Amino acid sequence: MVARDFARCLFATVLFTAAVPALRAAERGVLVREAVIYLSPDATSNKLGEAGRGREMILLERSRNWLHVEALLGFAQTPDPAFVYDEDLQGKTVTGWILDTGMVWASTPNGDRILYGAAVDAEDEASRRHGRRGADQDALRLYRRVYDLFPESPLAGEGLYRAADIKWQIEKADVMTRPSAREKDAYLRGGMDEEPMKYVMKKFPGTKWADLAAFHLIDNKLCGDWQGSSKCPDKEAELYEKYAKERPQSPSAPEALYWAAYRRSALVEIYKTEEQGKKSEESKSRALALTQQLVSQYAQSDWSARGQMLLYLLQQGVPTYGNAIQ
Repeated sequence: MVARDFARCLFATVLFTAAVPALRAAERGVLVREAVIYLSPDATSNKLGEAGRGREMILLERSRNWLHVEALLGFAQTPDPAFVYDEDLQGKTVTGWILDTGMVWASTPNGDRILYGAAVDAEDEASRRHGRRGADQDALRLYRRVYDLFPESPLAGEGLYRAADIKWQIEKADVMTRPSAREKDAYLRGGMDEEPMKYVMKKFPGTKWADLAAFHLIDNKLCGDWQGSSKCPDKEAELYEKYAKERPQSPSAPEALYWAAYRRSALVEIYKTEEQGKKSEESKSRALALTQQLVSQYAQSDWSARGQMLLYLLQQGVPTYGNAIQ
């Protein structure tokens, strides 16, 4: 009986050991071109679908110049599988054959740079007036795959951030076209998905990519329209001041100081309309201090030049908010 049980265990161990190389052999790759997925390794066979740039593939087997792959195609538009947190929204998986060209593997020499270069190219294409349709989505996926396929690459943090940034900008453009974008309170307006930015902060803490991601999160806390009230600019100025104080080395610190100073300068006039002269003077003093800090601390930044202009207007007593004409 004992010998029989031992034989069974030994057989199971042999099966598991034999399976391990097969599991390890499954490679993940990323397309840097558009590909047709065929039913069989034959260009005349039925087409199962198309995979765009940045789509991830799981290699099942090779046959001459063909690859048998499993591809997660997702959706034509966002959300992309790279940023989907609900399994019910991950799109469809297709298993088929593609030509063995334009695929970057974890073993590809300079693979991280190839993916990053393809992402930059796609982003540039998306910025053109008549650029390739869907190029923004291509760039998003390709940047994200730099991190997915090469997590230890020097480009991984930037790739993850740039993917999150593109997604944020796409969502922001949509959010700001809605009627709710003019609502006074931020909670009345649909915000951008914060998870990708928070993921950057989690994976790359203490880096400029985490700092840039944190700056984006302020967007969801801004009012749609101040409606002439002091509540919004005062709260927003605090947010920007806090950011600049906590992250002075961030590339966005000068911008944060500028927007904080601008809001304080706007409060100079807003408090006058609310008949709060003392607060108006306090706001002017704080605005002057912030602009002076910006100009001295970040002299080489373009935001410093804008701060110099704002400082001049404050010193001249020129209103920076409202319709006042002197």
